[in-house]
This record gives sequence, C-alpha cells and structure tokens, in this order.
Amino acid sequence: MTVTDRIEINPKVMRESRWLGGTRIPIELILRKLSEGATEDDLLEAYPRLRVEDIHAAMDFAADTLAHEETIIIAPPKKRARR
Repeated sequence: MTVTDRIEINPKVMRESRWLGGTRIPIELILRKLSEGATEDDLLEAYPRLRVEDIHAAMDFAADTLAHEETIIIAPPKKRARR
C-alpha cells in the first residue's frame, strides 16, 4: 500500500481538504497536533479509527508535497516617477 492509497481528496465531501481514507480526519489536523507536541499514542487514543500507518502517511504526504513545491518570487512593481 502506498501513501496515496491512504489519502483521499473529494471536494464534494470535504471541500479542498485532503484526509485519511476511511476516517475523514484531515491531514492538516494530524500535522498540527504533532507540531503541538502530540504523540502517535495521543492521536491513536483521541481518534480510534486512526492507525499508525495513517499518521505516517500524513507525514509522508506533507513531505512529498513540500518536496515538489515550486516557489516563485515576484519583484514588487517599480514606483513610477511623478510628473
């Protein structure tokens, strides 16, 4: 099973959000909880349908998304001289 097997995207269900298949738990929620100091055990206790593989899939998805992100820097427009 790959990461993409665990991630679902369906605008009719949760707008533009990506969530863990079979749980409707947004990936963003898992990542925020982890960044706030929650452990895998904390998440598994709080969300009984969640599995360790789901947590790892969320982190892998985020890492892959950032790895393929492209940043475009746009210079601010030059000010025109007053006449």
